Amino acid sequence: MKKVSGIWQESRVRLGLFGTSLFVLFLILNFRMSIATAASPQNEAQRAGSQAEQTSDDGAAALTIYNQNFFVAREYVPLDLKAGVNEAHYTGVAAHLEPDSVILRDPHGRALQILEQNYRNDPISQELLLSFYQGKTIDFSVGRNADGSDVKVKGKVIRSGYVPTNYINGYPQQASTQPIIEVDGVLRFGLPGQPIFPALSADSILKPTLNWLLETNQPGKFDAEISYVSAGMTWQSDYNVVVQDDPGKKTDLLDMIGWITMRNQSGKTFENARIKLLAGDVSKIQESTLGARAYAAKVMAVNEDAMAPAVQEKSFDEFHLYTLQRPTTLRDEETKQVEFISSTGIHAQRLFIYDGAQLSQYGYYNPDQMRTDANYGTASNPKVYVMEEFKNSEVNHLGIALPKGKLRFYRRDTDGHLEFVGENTIDHTPKDETIRVYTGNSFDIVGERKRTNYHVDSNQHWMDESFEIRVRNHKKDAVDVRAVEHLYRWTNWKITENSANFQKKNAQTIEFPVTIAPNGEQVITYTVHYSW
Repeated sequence: MKKVSGIWQESRVRLGLFGTSLFVLFLILNFRMSIATAASPQNEAQRAGSQAEQTSDDGAAALTIYNQNFFVAREYVPLDLKAGVNEAHYTGVAAHLEPDSVILRDPHGRALQILEQNYRNDPISQELLLSFYQGKTIDFSVGRNADGSDVKVKGKVIRSGYVPTNYINGYPQQASTQPIIEVDGVLRFGLPGQPIFPALSADSILKPTLNWLLETNQPGKFDAEISYVSAGMTWQSDYNVVVQDDPGKKTDLLDMIGWITMRNQSGKTFENARIKLLAGDVSKIQESTLGARAYAAKVMAVNEDAMAPAVQEKSFDEFHLYTLQRPTTLRDEETKQVEFISSTGIHAQRLFIYDGAQLSQYGYYNPDQMRTDANYGTASNPKVYVMEEFKNSEVNHLGIALPKGKLRFYRRDTDGHLEFVGENTIDHTPKDETIRVYTGNSFDIVGERKRTNYHVDSNQHWMDESFEIRVRNHKKDAVDVRAVEHLYRWTNWKITENSANFQKKNAQTIEFPVTIAPNGEQVITYTVHYSW
């Protein structure tokens, strides 16, 4: 019996050791599998995505700025609510906020109902404080005693002069009147000295403020998200283009640097904000007011990162978004610039365009007047336009959506210095579109246009008109010029005689491409027959 018991105990010990070994082996395998799983690319990507998501929603302000003088802000408001109805306020919103655009929510889905919202934009001022003491007597400082104390007089505030500011589209419509103060029984316009106020009133505010009555059935502390539309912030793009002559070719090489310029006149500073810029023509209702027009009339931060651009562009709905890759602080009344494009080796063609008919003084003419006025289009324009044309494509070292803005052209002189040679604006330009920009008039190429024959038969409804175009080149090199002619008399026309080949550009425009030798001249003649 003892032998059997000993065998049984020995077996139990062996089984225990075997079970312990299996458990240790299981832990080792599980640990290795955990390491392998954690190190897998999928998990690394998931973890990176999670970190990126946390980084992109870290509680900092986010701005989307439109190039139409308004923006959308997203900020976070710390709230501590109890079950039921609560009062809450947020101080320091933008001064030109549109109150009816405010959206307040819990990003984690907490039920939150806004029972009432009040927006106050009457920060305390001297005039406002005077209105609180209207009909009362206060002290006014009119000087200093020898010991540094104030020399005071008492005055009764008969009229404060304060008029509440009226805001239209977020723009202040200023108005005021002169205060009236009674001193020693005598009324006077204006203040006798610096007013000394006993205290602020209970409901005074120092910054624009939103007040809410909120109801929730889930008490606790959380950061609510507030989004709103406000005026007072805009952006624009500017392009500096250096033109370099491509030796031996009739093309130019361009180096382009594009800047985004943001202007903050919202009345608020946004610290470490994530900023997006939206380019496109967004429909936004604007009331036409004098204040709005006046307001609309009204630190360089370059993120140097060799691996990534400072601004990233992407398509969004029917528009394009340009996202600043790093948070930045945008202070009130600050203008901030960020480089968003830098490209070299852009192939462009310099064009000389001669549009000889001087038609600007006939802008009010209708088609019948154009046909019946024998003198229409006979005045000659001597100027030859200079234009730069290039394609916004990847092959041409561009290929991104270019927001509308100003292009400034510089050309390098023989001594290596850059000289300004013209500027113009472009509209929003998608990729793979051709950009043609007028930069000025040629000094050494001139044109002359005159009518040589004119015959009209109104009864038979036809007209013949002949022109002679002369383009002279005073340069040392040959130039290609495009002589543009507008067949403005009527839509039904036919060229019956022409001394040079032409290209039809549209229903009523033709173009004569000619090459003019150095110090040479080209003469173009043609006759057009109209019928109606």
